[in-house]
This record gives sequence, structure tokens and C-alpha cells, in this order.
Amino acid sequence: MRSPAPWLPRQHPAAPVRADLEAALTVELASVVAGARRRVLRDGDRQIDTAHLLHSLMEQDPGVRAAFGSPAHVARVLGYLVQRSIGYGLAWRGSVEDSGALPVVREGGAPWLPWRDAVAPDTAQAPGGQAGAALPDLPGWSPSAVAALVGALARARKRGDTRAEGIDVLARIAADRDCRAAEVLRRAGIDVSLLAARIAEQVSAGPAA
Repeated sequence: MRSPAPWLPRQHPAAPVRADLEAALTVELASVVAGARRRVLRDGDRQIDTAHLLHSLMEQDPGVRAAFGSPAHVARVLGYLVQRSIGYGLAWRGSVEDSGALPVVREGGAPWLPWRDAVAPDTAQAPGGQAGAALPDLPGWSPSAVAALVGALARARKRGDTRAEGIDVLARIAADRDCRAAEVLRRAGIDVSLLAARIAEQVSAGPAA
């Protein structure tokens, strides 16, 4: 009779996955992520979500602020983000943000990491031919926030850059109409569709001569 195979504890991929993600960010965007993490700890929130990322982007990234077109829009968004920690955002504290921006597809319990293959998540095919991109499990991050980072990395790779920037994260947030950051933008009176179009125009135009 065959002896049963020994039980081995499942290896958690969070540490190497986090290292992979953060190594693919610019120094500035890594600072934004660190700022979002500090905000979560300070406010006693459950996890980093897209609203935390947006708040840190607005505070630290001039390119992100410029995408809003006017200082008045920036001030209004920041005002609503501040209210998040003392007002309507309290209702989010006990729930997980998962807008379904990138479907989670796993085979054999192992996450498929699209940023390693420079595959854009909105056109990606998972192993086995199943549509959709897999998201890694990152403790302390909402699925939608992970989707924003993974999508930002894929967006950067698509234009030939090896590292994602703040504007890439903003573009993915604007494309995810159901995430918390998009809700904040709408509450602040920002037309998310126009914001996404403005970001696309900036990329198409390229740097000024």
C-alpha cells in the first residue's frame, strides 16, 4: 500500500510578488505607494484601496494633478479625499474593494503574473486560453488596487517603458468606473470619461519639443 504523500504547507507568494511589483515602479510611484500605505496605517483602514492610491498620487505627482486641467478641480478632488477618512469612506472600512476590473484567473493555485510578460490586461489571455488576467494575492491590498498597479505596469510596457508612472495608475483608475477612487472623482464633479480621454491625448502628444 502506498504511503500517503507528506503534507507540505502552501508557499505564500505575497513577498516575491510584492517585490516584483515594486521593482517595476518608478522611484516617484514607489513613493506614492509608500504614502498610501502610511495613510492606511494612520487611518486604521483595512487595506490599501484605489482611493488611498489616488490621494497619494494627487499629493505627490505633479503630472497627475496636471491631468485634471485646473487647480480648482485638483482642490475639489483633494477635498473629497480628505472627507473620505471622516465621512462616507467610513462605510468602506469593513468591506473589500473589488470592482472586478481584472477577472481573477488561477490555475493550480498559482497566480499568473501578466506584468512579467508585458501583456496588457485588457487584451490578455490566461494560461489554457481562458480570457482575463489573474491578480496576485497581496495582503493589505484590495483587488481593485492591485488591478490598478498591474494595469499601470502593462500600460507602461505597451508604450515601451519598463517602469510604471503615476499617470499610468491614474489612467487605470479612470478606466475602472466601479472602483472607490472613481466614486470619489464623480463626487468631486470630475467627468471620468473626459479625464481618461485627456490622459490619452497627453500620451499621444508625447513630450513637448
